[in-house]
Amino acid sequence: MNIENPIGDGTKKENSVPFSPNHRFLEPEKAVKTITDMAIWEKSEAYMEYTGFIATLNEAIKGKPLSVDCKVSPNLIKMMDMLNKIDKLIDNCPPVEQPQRFGNTAFREWLTQVKSNTTIYLQEALDQNLHLTIPEIKAYLEESFGNATRIDYGTGHEMSFIMFLCCLYKIGCLVPEDNVATVFMLFNKYLNIARKLQKTYRMEPAGSHGVWSLDDYQFVPFIWGSSQLVDHPRIYPPAKFLEDEIVEKFSDEYMFLSCIKYIKEVKTGPFAEHSNQLWSISAVGSWSKINQGLIKMYKKEVLSKFPAIQHVLFGSLLPIRRFQMHH
Repeated sequence: MNIENPIGDGTKKENSVPFSPNHRFLEPEKAVKTITDMAIWEKSEAYMEYTGFIATLNEAIKGKPLSVDCKVSPNLIKMMDMLNKIDKLIDNCPPVEQPQRFGNTAFREWLTQVKSNTTIYLQEALDQNLHLTIPEIKAYLEESFGNATRIDYGTGHEMSFIMFLCCLYKIGCLVPEDNVATVFMLFNKYLNIARKLQKTYRMEPAGSHGVWSLDDYQFVPFIWGSSQLVDHPRIYPPAKFLEDEIVEKFSDEYMFLSCIKYIKEVKTGPFAEHSNQLWSISAVGSWSKINQGLIKMYKKEVLSKFPAIQHVLFGSLLPIRRFQMHH
């Protein structure tokens, strides 16, 4: 099924859905069990759908600030309401007094509350005729916020949320007119929740990072955020993103700069040392080069790394089966 036009001829019947009445939704499962399965993943329908989705949204927001006037559909507002409820649950679970610095155990309580509410939240947010999709899509939502055992968060959790968004398109809840608001409202709200969780519960970064990664926690907001900055007259050359004054002035309008602002808040010492990759990116001549480079880097550093992909879930909407070119 093609995301560009989920319902064939473009005639949208009332309450029509882009899947056949006998479609079977599945509880998604892990499918990449060994290193050799990575080749199956990279040729899978899920991989093509996911990377295509990131590229489609990347194109939709090119050169646009967060405050741009964009279409906001009733379905999208309902999803925003759901994220607001998930956000509010953090206030119910204040961090507990504990000896170790990282990984506050109150995070487990919060995630338990989220998981006990996702079905109800999704029933409220989705049209009745889409309720049968909930057992499949809620798994992606529940995996979006971090790991309860390790109290950590990383790019795999971010990926799970983007897969959740991708599923909302595949079931017809969101449509191409929602592309800009999907990034600027839903994803940006998610990003703020993720940061609040990282700070509130002092979450560990998932996976081994060190100086070669872009950021301890996120990746995609740097991709989409650099697309927003293509041809920006003031934030040019890109090295300008290192200047405090630029960060202060533009962080509310551009995700890339909100990421830089967040790094500067949580890390101490010279930027070139704690964020070496971003420091070197600042030397690249144009935002469109940075944008294309980050997409390549994401495929290489995240999507082709077994430790991240072993946790990915596959179902009927994002299947592990081999991608076939449709003629």
